[in-house]
Amino acid sequence: MSKQVRLYTALITLSLIWGVSFLFIKVLLDYTTPFGIVFFRCLFGVVTLLLILWWSREIVKLKELPMRSLIIVGFLNAAIPWALIAYSEMKISSSMAAVLNATTPIWTSVIGVLFFAIHLKLKQWVGILIGFFGITILLDLDIAALVSEDFVGVGTMLLATVCYGLSSQYTKRYLKDVSIKIISLMTLSVGAVISLVMSVIFEPINVSVIINPLVFGSFIALGVFGSGFAYLLFYYCIKEGSAEFATLVTYLVPISAMIWGFIILDEAITPNLIVGLLFIFFGVYLASMKKRSIIRKTTKSYMT
Repeated sequence: MSKQVRLYTALITLSLIWGVSFLFIKVLLDYTTPFGIVFFRCLFGVVTLLLILWWSREIVKLKELPMRSLIIVGFLNAAIPWALIAYSEMKISSSMAAVLNATTPIWTSVIGVLFFAIHLKLKQWVGILIGFFGITILLDLDIAALVSEDFVGVGTMLLATVCYGLSSQYTKRYLKDVSIKIISLMTLSVGAVISLVMSVIFEPINVSVIINPLVFGSFIALGVFGSGFAYLLFYYCIKEGSAEFATLVTYLVPISAMIWGFIILDEAITPNLIVGLLFIFFGVYLASMKKRSIIRKTTKSYMT
């Protein structure tokens, strides 16, 4: 299997996992707080990754890790955005949150150009715009409806996407030599610690809710798959592709959400889905194109 095929396979798999995450977050808000959701999601993800590390018999060299950069990424890619997303879904629908989340590649590119000296080709910009246009077709988005939604909900969701964009560029620049598993583990560990502290200060977590089968199952989906395995795929896309390529997954998430709706809820696949799908995939293809002459440098690993 070629590298390009592996990258696109990882991207599509990631979108299928994250496509259902907004639904589980909405469900969990009836049982716990936003910081409670972040804590348990990160905790289940950490346990999953620790088991993977134990099974693979890999040794972590903690003293050699760039802890400052890992902590920053933990803040930007888990602790802050996940809490913001949960708060946003208290105000807006999960489908609206998914649409706003699809703006992440735009923020990633803008942040890359402004702060990380990233240069995008015209066709990459065109691809990003085409993908966003596909989202509007896909969900038959009414701009007036977007503006009329709760301002706090829309604002917190957009702040979460900015965090994702900044984290992706920062990871590509400063953590290129660190194992994907370590980045994933540290991201979730920092997220768990920060969300626990914030819960103690502002919103105590009702730990007893975890015994509820629906709650436990939702956290399994969010933590084990939506955090543990998903972050391995996400950081793989960043390190082997680019920050822009990895965040293009947010264009595919609304599609996967509709696929889940068709499979689980027997919802109809509309013409908008087909047309939007074509625009989005074409946009992803253009936005992820890179010069064939670029050869990635071999980097050392902080694991043995």
